[in-house]
Amino acid sequence: MARPLNKLSASAVKAAAPGKLSDGGGLWFHKRPDGGAQWFLRVHIHGRRREMGLGSYPAVSLKEAREQAEIQRAKVRQGLDPIKQREREQREAVRNLHILKDVALDAFESRKAELKGDGKAGRWFSPLELHVLPMLGKVPVSEIDQTDIRDMLAPIWHSKADTARKAMNRLSICMRHAAALGLNVDLQATDKAKALLGKQRHTVQNIPALHWQDVPDFYQSLTDGSVTHLALRLLILTTLRSKAIRFMRLDEIEGDVWTVPGENMKSRKNVAKDFRVPLSTEALRVIDEASAFARDGFLFPSVRKGVISDATMSRMMEQRGMIERPHGFRSSFRDWLAENANAPYEVAETCMGHVVGGAVERAYRRTDFLEQRRALMERWSGVVSKKYDVSVVQL
Repeated sequence: MARPLNKLSASAVKAAAPGKLSDGGGLWFHKRPDGGAQWFLRVHIHGRRREMGLGSYPAVSLKEAREQAEIQRAKVRQGLDPIKQREREQREAVRNLHILKDVALDAFESRKAELKGDGKAGRWFSPLELHVLPMLGKVPVSEIDQTDIRDMLAPIWHSKADTARKAMNRLSICMRHAAALGLNVDLQATDKAKALLGKQRHTVQNIPALHWQDVPDFYQSLTDGSVTHLALRLLILTTLRSKAIRFMRLDEIEGDVWTVPGENMKSRKNVAKDFRVPLSTEALRVIDEASAFARDGFLFPSVRKGVISDATMSRMMEQRGMIERPHGFRSSFRDWLAENANAPYEVAETCMGHVVGGAVERAYRRTDFLEQRRALMERWSGVVSKKYDVSVVQL
């Protein structure tokens, strides 16, 4: 026999004395001695009685309590425990409240071991920080869809294609990280956004570089003996990236070999391997001249503290009205190698500090071609310092 429902009235509830009153169907009103009151529902599920709170009175009215009670009774009729269902829904709601900024920071933290220098340079996180988080950082990841991503990246999708690509890549990693945390996210959102944005029109431009035949004249123009001029000279002579030059220390040099610490060498993976650089006679002369400026062990200190900035050498070339940049001298050297030195590919790439071959191949080939590179770098220094004519030089 069905239990009678709706036995209470709003006025009876309002005037109720301390105790418990039944509205029927398992819905109860409990008036406490202190004057407070709340609703609760009694149900039987899986052979046991359960009591479920439905809210306090008068915040939850009699009508609202009856509506909520019927919703929960419907779950019982489906064989579901309403208390467990509510707890599960609450957990899901909490998980889905994670905003993108928190997920991005957690994803970055978990990937630090894979990044060079534990990601301290900020290059992994900066595309998110600059182009994603300002618009979507406070949005729960469960609510982010392809239109949000499209609207965010549309302004730079074509004009700054490489930056936009990196931002999309980092966001995709964050979405996968959110899914791994158990959050309800659309893992296809970034791919859908790419379809909405279309193919990028931007053409990647290489860093402008002097033709290798013009490098000697530029090298000879670096005559004022300043830290900047000497750093540029050594960069040209060693063909290394600017970071290795800027953070060069005198105690890293032994004889005519400079051992660059792994953290100052670029690598796609966080494998900090030191790199030996054979120093030519001209390079040793430049180092000797620069040693007069050394401070705290660094060969190229800045005016105030630390070392010269990444922009110092570029700014000097820009002030001369040049479009070329310091990094381009690596291309100049590589072209000279290809056109004149007839160097084996492995030796040429090692001169550039590039990793050659797969992991298995490198495991068996332990040499870094130091002697072959020493001969090449001596010849290159002879070219740029005009000790040799700019002509074909065979190794």
